[in-house]
Formats: sequence, structure tokens, C-alpha cells
Amino acid sequence: MMRLLFVCLFWFFAPSAFAQTELAPRIEQLTSEDGAAFAAHVFDAGPRARPRGAVVLLHGGGWVAGDATWVYPRARQFAAQGMVTVAVDYRLGNPGNATADARSVIRWLRANAASLNIDPTRIAAYGVSAGGQISVSTAQGADESARPNALVLLSPALDLEEDGWFRRLAGEDTARELSPLRNLRAGLPPTLVLQGDVDTETPLLGARRLCDGMRANGDRCVLKVYAGYGHLFTPLGINDRDTPQPDPAISAQAGALAEAFLLSLGYAP
Repeated sequence: MMRLLFVCLFWFFAPSAFAQTELAPRIEQLTSEDGAAFAAHVFDAGPRARPRGAVVLLHGGGWVAGDATWVYPRARQFAAQGMVTVAVDYRLGNPGNATADARSVIRWLRANAASLNIDPTRIAAYGVSAGGQISVSTAQGADESARPNALVLLSPALDLEEDGWFRRLAGEDTARELSPLRNLRAGLPPTLVLQGDVDTETPLLGARRLCDGMRANGDRCVLKVYAGYGHLFTPLGINDRDTPQPDPAISAQAGALAEAFLLSLGYAP
């Protein structure tokens, strides 16, 4: 279980946690598509003259640990650029429920686009590790109202059929149903993947297969590989499962690249 709990360390030690203004979120109590309640933490730095993009942030933690506060630093970073950001307290323990909650947040944003002053055609999902799977699964869903318009994925879990932990947690059938690589199809949104090349938790091969498949389908996928770094940018030689030590400089670079990607797609007003 230790390997599932370490992800929080990344967010506590990321430089952006200290560099960004401590913008406080507004907590929205939402209802998922199956009727269950969950919370969405909304960051908005203030009104803008025209609609702006929105970003749904999904933390890691192996589908069983974590909460919305783990992605507060990135939520604040993107909000400082004028975006509306939502850190999601999705339900833990059942990956299907987590994916349903993420879809429900995207629907809620589109339904309330006018009051939130956002562009309903510019809603991105930013997913970390397990949150990466959740993000891609929303984009692969059948309901257009619940699909994001862009993806930013950090050390994403993409090949669930080869993930022993996921198969034990959710079963073989769910691994097939929710594995982004198994469900690759044309029409996915522009995607940025931020990945270490020696990641033992969510290996680089999964990110390469995702981007290669997307490009073969005519979709845009940008893969940024950080040589010598493992899961969540833990330097080579340090256990990136049980005792990770994310490199602060690389983490900051990845955050800046994610921001630039969203800005290039018009997410700031």
C-alpha cells in the first residue's frame, strides 16, 4: 500500500505550492451520474471580460488514496492565468465511480458555462498517475457532453491490463473496460503527456503507445520525456514506488510546459 500513498509527497514538495498565491477554492457539492454525492473544489481568480477555459484536475493515489488538495498547486497555477480550475474529490476504491465523477464535473461545467464565464468548448482534464487514466477514460466515453477538449497527463496509468495492482483492485473485466490503451480510438482531443523514462510505476511504453496510436488516428499527442526520471519525476536510483523524491526543478518545468500547452489552445482569456 505504501506505493499508493506516496503520490501526495509530490504535491507537498512541488515548488509551485509555495510560489503561487494562496487562492482559496469554493466547494461545490455535486451529484454523480449514479446519484452519489462528491465535492468539487473550484478556483477562480476573478471575472474576465470574455469566457475562458476550464481545467478539471484529477489527483493520483492508485484509485484508493488522495483528495483534491493534492492538486491544489496546479489548480492555483492555472487559475492565476485566468482559467477556472476544478480539483475533484472523486470517490475512492472503485475506478468506475471515479471516472463517473469526472464525467459529471465536465457536464456540470458545460451546463453552468454562462454563470462561470467559461467557454464550453475549452474544458481540459489534467490527470496525475491514476488520474491520468480517469482523464483519458472521460475522453473515450460515448457522451459528448462529458468529454474534455484537451488532456494533460502526468505519469499516467494507461495500460491497465498490464497493471497488476489495478487488476487486483477492480478485476480483469474492469481493466479491459477502462484501460486507455485497449480503448484507443480516433477523435481524442489534443493531448500532452509528461513522463519519466525510467518510471517503474507507469512505464514509458504506455505513454509511447498512446501517442503513437493517437497520431496514427490523425489526433495530436505531444510526449515530453524526462530522461533519468521515474514516476512523478523521481531521479534515477531512487525507489519511485515506495520512497519517491520528485525533483523540484523538473516538476516546475513540467508545470510550466502544461501551462504553455493550455495557453496555446486558448484556455486563458
